[in-house]
Amino acid sequence: MPEIILRPIRPGDNKELAGLIRTVFREFKIDRPGTVYFDPTTDDLYTLFRTPGSAYWIAEEEGRMIGGCGVFPTPDLPPGCAELVKLYLLVPWRGKGIGRMLMEKCFGSARDLGYTRLYLESLPELEKAVSMYLKAGFRHIPHALGNSGHFGCTIWMVKDL
Repeated sequence: MPEIILRPIRPGDNKELAGLIRTVFREFKIDRPGTVYFDPTTDDLYTLFRTPGSAYWIAEEEGRMIGGCGVFPTPDLPPGCAELVKLYLLVPWRGKGIGRMLMEKCFGSARDLGYTRLYLESLPELEKAVSMYLKAGFRHIPHALGNSGHFGCTIWMVKDL
């Protein structure tokens, strides 16, 4: 298997990354209001992740973008908590540990940024991702935290770092 590179998001990544995210949403038929699919920031993630307290990592294989994941200081989260956001991989690279690599990179970034806890939002259709989150130490909580604007999400989880 060729080497997977994790690198910070760059200005030229916006169009390809937005396309990758929306491809995954269409694949799972979750391209509906209240999700990242319709979030206007999805088209300019480079600018979004210039926000202090945030980080976004792109996974590449042989120079090709295959996925990404980030940490973001979502408004109104409890002190010391950030959100694990926008973890998506294209089909051929799933089930190979790359999602876990991206999460681990984000866990390190979150610690480096001073966070002690991570929150995430997901959907039932993404059951394999939810299973991966559970294996990584996330636990379900009964309600949303913060103000992501993603009212379409119905699964909420947290992890202590």
